[in-house]
Amino acid sequence: MAVVTGCSDAPTYTPVAAGSTVVALGDSLTYGYGASSETAYPAVLASLSGWTVVNAGVNGDTSADVLARLDAIIAQQPDLVLLGVGGNDVLQRINPETTRSNLIAIIRALKAADSQVILIAEPHFSVSALFGRVSDNPVYEEVAESEDVLLYERGWSEILADDNLKSDKIHANAAGYRQFAEGLYNYLKDKHIAR
Repeated sequence: MAVVTGCSDAPTYTPVAAGSTVVALGDSLTYGYGASSETAYPAVLASLSGWTVVNAGVNGDTSADVLARLDAIIAQQPDLVLLGVGGNDVLQRINPETTRSNLIAIIRALKAADSQVILIAEPHFSVSALFGRVSDNPVYEEVAESEDVLLYERGWSEILADDNLKSDKIHANAAGYRQFAEGLYNYLKDKHIAR
C-alpha cells in the first residue's frame, strides 16, 4: 500500500480506501448542532468519500469528555479518526494546558491502537468572534507539531466568521457543514488520504 510522504519532516499516512471506517470524533460541530444529522459534516463527508463515517460528535463535549469515552472509539478499530474538540474547553475557561494534555493523550492512544489521526482546529472563541473575527486556537498547531499529525486549519474559523453559514454564534448551519465537509475532503485528497 502506498504511503503519503511530503517533505522529510511531514507526517506519514496510508491512503484510506472506500468503505473504510472513519470516525469523526468531537463536539457539537462534529455532531452537527444547528442542522439535521443528514447535513452534519460527517454525513456529507461520507457521501463525498465513500467511507463509512461514524459521527461520534457529542454536544457540549470537552477534550476531557472525549478522552473519557475513547475506549469505545478505539473498539471500532477506525482506519482514520478526524479529531475536532476543544471549543467547549475555551467556552468553559478550562486551562489551555489541560486541553493540550488531553489532546495529546487522545492522539497517542489512537496511534497506539493503529488509527491514523487528523487534528481539526477549532476557533479560539473570544469577544472578537462575536464581531466576525474568528481565528484558530493556537493549541492545535502546537499539538499537531509535537505529535506529528496533520492539522486541518481554518475550516471552522472561516465558516463561523460568515453569518450566512451559521445557525447561531458558534455553530454552523447546513450550508456551513457542507462547506466544511467539502473543504476537509479536498484537503484529505490533496494529502492523498482520500481518493
